[in-house]
Amino acid sequence: MPIKQNAKKALRQTKKRTAQNLEFKKAYKDAVKAVKKAVVAGEKDLTEKMRLAQKKLDKAAKKGVLKKNAAARHLSRLAKQVKKVVAK
Repeated sequence: MPIKQNAKKALRQTKKRTAQNLEFKKAYKDAVKAVKKAVVAGEKDLTEKMRLAQKKLDKAAKKGVLKKNAAARHLSRLAKQVKKVVAK
């Protein structure tokens, strides 16, 4: 355990940030999974799910949980899959 005051504070901050990062990570992963599940099911109206996934990915990238280009890549691949299903 840390002895100095600043080390104790750093530990508290790390725990808090880790919890927040896990929340953001879980949120974007759940949103992406929902879109992928809908794509496999062949749903035609995916706009709301896609919008939510985009929002969660952008927020994760903004908070630093996910790199900006990684979020863009995930979003691009997701949009490509959605476009294929909607075009059918």
